[in-house]
Amino acid sequence: MTTTLQRPPSERPDFATELRDSRLPLWLPRAILLGAVAVGLALAFLSPLNIPQAVIIAWLLMWALPIASRIVEGSRKATDRTVTLLVTSAFGLALIPLGSILGLVISKGAPQLSADFFTFSMRNVVGEGGGIYHALIGTLLITAAATIISVPIGLFTAIYLVEYGAGNRLSRWITFLVDVMTGIPSIVAGLFAYALFVIFFGEGVRLGIGGAVALSVLMVPIVVRACEEMLKLVPNELREAAYALGVPKWRTVVKIVLPTAISGIVTGVTLSIARVIGETAPLLIIAGLTDSVNFNLFGERMATLPVFTYYSVKFPGVPPEASIDRGWGAALVLIMIVMLLNLVARAVSYFFSPKGER
Repeated sequence: MTTTLQRPPSERPDFATELRDSRLPLWLPRAILLGAVAVGLALAFLSPLNIPQAVIIAWLLMWALPIASRIVEGSRKATDRTVTLLVTSAFGLALIPLGSILGLVISKGAPQLSADFFTFSMRNVVGEGGGIYHALIGTLLITAAATIISVPIGLFTAIYLVEYGAGNRLSRWITFLVDVMTGIPSIVAGLFAYALFVIFFGEGVRLGIGGAVALSVLMVPIVVRACEEMLKLVPNELREAAYALGVPKWRTVVKIVLPTAISGIVTGVTLSIARVIGETAPLLIIAGLTDSVNFNLFGERMATLPVFTYYSVKFPGVPPEASIDRGWGAALVLIMIVMLLNLVARAVSYFFSPKGER
């Protein structure tokens, strides 16, 4: 049984003692933060100032902490508190556009969510009514096909780079090409898929599988990078122990390396899916748009949520309100899918990781 020794109340340092010891009281940073927040709220709601002006004044008040630290604790500790305040301020500044986008999409898209919105398509619908069923099915089918194409290519490429081709000329060229593919614009992937299918089907081709090929061009470098980094984290001692027992290299990769890195690999694949599921330009070029449900990736046009959202806002028709509202609802559903994929990636990383790393 562990006993924690505490100072008697009479021996605990008071405010004056802490100042004499060249350190600020532990409660002072919280007090300054709460005071600045209270002043900011009061100025925002009880004065003619607007919210941005009140936030700036509250932020300026928080600089009282570094100033007090420089007076009491010296320049070293004051510099630490200054950098902490700057980093925290930058984080809060980065949250502003994210929060505004989420707030806007949720406020405009949430009222559109209903059972009919998810189960009806836009076939023969003019004005109010209809839903995103056809676009939701198209997004899921095209993304699933892109995943089936990309994951084997990306995983096998990463295995070659780490296990078989480390340091040789071919692996360096592959690494260079993967780096180049990581930075290509998404519309280039759509043009590539369109040019590829034009060779076989002629001008004006629009196919769901073409959209899957375009998305796979964007997914492959992400999967390669994610899998490569995860495979590099597998300790070499595990490989050497398997080789010492006479296990072939391919069997070592299958039975030792991949199971050890499976958590990071699945997480990387899931995040790559979340990265490409919202792409609009490639699907706009090669997959097109339709008002009907299409389950055939190899036949005719196929609607997707990003393209549906784009057309709903860009060409709303008359009256435009119903179409624009459907666009906001589709955008919210797309965000929900991406968030769900990120949660799945976190869950997979947690449950498949070694117990000591959870």
